Amino acid sequence: MRHLVLVVGGADGLDASILQDARETLAFGVQTWPHALVRVMLAEQVYRAVTILSGSPYHRD
Repeated sequence: MRHLVLVVGGADGLDASILQDARETLAFGVQTWPHALVRVMLAEQVYRAVTILSGSPYHRD
């Protein structure tokens, strides 16, 4: 079974030990985003990826 764990860091980022253990990292730019907004942006990107990978045109007719 494969697992996906997404961790949203605080305004000061994440502890170096967490980043060191991560296989991949993702950034939404150098800005500091509110946590509620980051969760929505991340959910939309995951939905978009899954939708496109399943063969759906996502935002196209």
